[in-house]
Amino acid sequence: MINDFATAAQATMSYLRHRLGFKLWMVTRTEGDDWIVLFADDAGYGIKAGQAFRWTDTICSRMVLGHGPNIAPATADVAAYAEAPLARQLGIGAYVGVPLHRTDGSLFGTLVGLDPQARDKEIREELDTVTLLADLLGAVLNAELNAGDAVRQAERIGADATRDGLTGLYNRRGWDMLLQREEERCSRYGHSACVVSIDLDDLKFINDAQGSASGDALLMRTARALEGVTRGSDVVARLGDDEFGMLMVECDYFDAQAMLLRVQEALAAADVRASLGMAMRKAGYDLEEAFAMADAEMYRAKRSRKVLN
Repeated sequence: MINDFATAAQATMSYLRHRLGFKLWMVTRTEGDDWIVLFADDAGYGIKAGQAFRWTDTICSRMVLGHGPNIAPATADVAAYAEAPLARQLGIGAYVGVPLHRTDGSLFGTLVGLDPQARDKEIREELDTVTLLADLLGAVLNAELNAGDAVRQAERIGADATRDGLTGLYNRRGWDMLLQREEERCSRYGHSACVVSIDLDDLKFINDAQGSASGDALLMRTARALEGVTRGSDVVARLGDDEFGMLMVECDYFDAQAMLLRVQEALAAADVRASLGMAMRKAGYDLEEAFAMADAEMYRAKRSRKVLN
């Protein structure tokens, strides 16, 4: 029974392999400069799900721009396709590609078939079939994507028992749980995401000099400042005594930079001194690895602040 995007993608690729016989079928995601392989049915190219290529190197990028047809029986006969770096790298003799769109009309990715050998021109007659399958696959995809906010909301409600008693933010257990759930979505749909590691500079000093009540007030100001600049779909957590984490979902690099600036401004307005590190989740490493990178950047920033002081 086909009731989710992953199953629909596998069924679509399997059907097209038997009907058209191409060596490689893929469902891909375009995200920034990346062309991410979400699912692959491969019998010769060695391509696996999770691999990423440069979008502008692909034949699909040229197809989307209208520089060539959806079906090219011989890519050598289409100048824009023959010149694509990935066509030369992989040895693509024949190509089939159809865009996958989101509900708002924006490009999500492509359904694509590649073969090392050129094919007969009659294969062009299969365009209606491939387009229909892509449209059906897109409908399943968009049903899942459109339900994403409701799914996240349910996850947040389920994680309410993992709140930090002082700040009301998620604690380490809640953070780990929600990070894992978001990683599953990122892996499934090729979403990008941003993680931020935050460490307060003055908590120990304030606790020692002014007492724990002042330290608690600092933690509360930090929590409210971070919550004030995040969206309902994002996650803010207190991970330790003076450590905080932020997860911004479906967030590209430019959105992440703007968010980081708002975080810095909010902390400064709340009279909170902190060291921050940010990293993007991209194809090739998961959210846990991205957060380790953000943590390392945060510690570099903290050491630099100590040297300057």
